Amino acid sequence: MRFTAEQRLEDDDVFEREFTLGEIPGILWTPESASASAPAPLILLGHPGGLHKMYPRLVARARHCAAQGFAAATIELPGSGERPRFAAVEQARADLRQALRAGEPVNDEIVDRLILPLVENAVPEWRGVLDVLLSLPEIGGPVGYAGGVISIGIRLAVVEPRIAAAVLFAGSFVPRAMFDEARQVTIALLVLLQWDDEGNDRQSALDLFDAFGSKEKTLHANMGGHTGVPQFEGDDGDRFFARHLK
Repeated sequence: MRFTAEQRLEDDDVFEREFTLGEIPGILWTPESASASAPAPLILLGHPGGLHKMYPRLVARARHCAAQGFAAATIELPGSGERPRFAAVEQARADLRQALRAGEPVNDEIVDRLILPLVENAVPEWRGVLDVLLSLPEIGGPVGYAGGVISIGIRLAVVEPRIAAAVLFAGSFVPRAMFDEARQVTIALLVLLQWDDEGNDRQSALDLFDAFGSKEKTLHANMGGHTGVPQFEGDDGDRFFARHLK
């Protein structure tokens, strides 16, 4: 890992460091209180891609984490931002947009072509970045995962034993194969669902929540569209992670 920029955020005791690991760009935020003698638990911040475009939301979430004593980190997704594109995924995205414009149902074949390559490529990258982040003296476990493409969160929850809890956003298309993986998830979950999300199937989101194998799983459903998640859900997420990461 190579740190490429560092700054202290104004009006906050938060240090922000941009980094690259191979071709993967990312950002690490740590509270001033984090040290080798008192390492901060880590929360991985997922997002749908486009690190620079998502930065205002991500830094707001990172400040929230730091105020609770957590470090936070994010990376650019494969095929997003300035990273090389996947031709097959780009075609699937175009087919998805065409189906939505035409008012047609989005079939499973399009969803598989769009989501599964992203999961297969993103999850090993997240795990590699996690290896390096946890080697830093000021960062410790356990680890949480929050937001992002829900299928990536599902796969990480199954294969990454260092992740103890996750806040997942039921706001993206989910391949049928991921329902089988959801049954293998055992970590504590808080799932956020926007009831009127215009781009996603509410019943599919409810079925996915039912499929999760976790003994502790909570669903928060709020009225409103895709981007209308209430701010108070951030406070609930803080309490959720405080229970499981501290």
